[in-house]
Amino acid sequence: MSGDDVIEAVFEAVAAATPEIRESLVGRRRYEAGENPSGEQQLEADVYADQLFEERLLALDGVASYASEEREGIVRADGTSADADSTKGKTRAGSGGDGGDGDYHLALDPLDGSSNVKPNNVMGTIVGVYDEPLPAGGDALVAAGYVLYGPLTTMVTARDGRVTESVVHGGERHAATADLALPDDPTVYGFGGRVPDWTDEFAAYAREVERELKLRYGGAMIGDVSQVLTYGGIFAYPGLTTHPNGKLRLLFEGLPIAAIVETAGGASTDGERSLLERTPEELHERTPVFVGNREYVERAESALSE
Repeated sequence: MSGDDVIEAVFEAVAAATPEIRESLVGRRRYEAGENPSGEQQLEADVYADQLFEERLLALDGVASYASEEREGIVRADGTSADADSTKGKTRAGSGGDGGDGDYHLALDPLDGSSNVKPNNVMGTIVGVYDEPLPAGGDALVAAGYVLYGPLTTMVTARDGRVTESVVHGGERHAATADLALPDDPTVYGFGGRVPDWTDEFAAYAREVERELKLRYGGAMIGDVSQVLTYGGIFAYPGLTTHPNGKLRLLFEGLPIAAIVETAGGASTDGERSLLERTPEELHERTPVFVGNREYVERAESALSE
């Protein structure tokens, strides 16, 4: 299969799994006994979604490995597993350094915002397609996408310099917006983290933004980013006094979302530089995340540097 065919097959497989993901939420709202590698309690729905995507995606020709926010290490297509440290410094995919027979490596957040299952609020799935062994950086991210489980199921993908929004019905994608772009006139913002834990610099920036934009924050990054892509504005989960590196994962959340927003004409930053310039040192490395219209992202960088 060509690279384009593999990427398309990945997005088709994710879309095909969406009816099962939605149906699986019924009866899987309880917490598991364990935690994920980030120290967060897992819902039964998290574990189910992770196992389903692992099975479906590793079965695709051209996919060499799978990693997710819900598991410690990496699973290869040949059924073996590895921790992230064992893949660092390997050659580019397809050159024998990945331990699998494919050229692409997938990093997923199977259920972003899964804490919203209990109150029946919005959540999603995030997909990053890399052409280097994980953990890989923004220069190795060749495609990204997310599914939003809202009143409708929608899927947004970024590849080949274009962002496409589709409605997913019966596991199939139906293109709704072929060349999605951020509006030039920003309208909304959503900021994560407890306000008492914000730094003074970010709190001052937030006070400026709240005088200009409307608050839209739902507790799932996917829902908040979708608001920004639809109406323009900014989403941020900053570094906090309690968590200086933020709480979002660079590989599973920051890089794919940055790629989508930047491809749609927006910008991203970790407070100092584009997220796509970053390469995680660890599989579950955290990062501050700011994405949205360039004006607001640049103003955030300026505010945080004061």
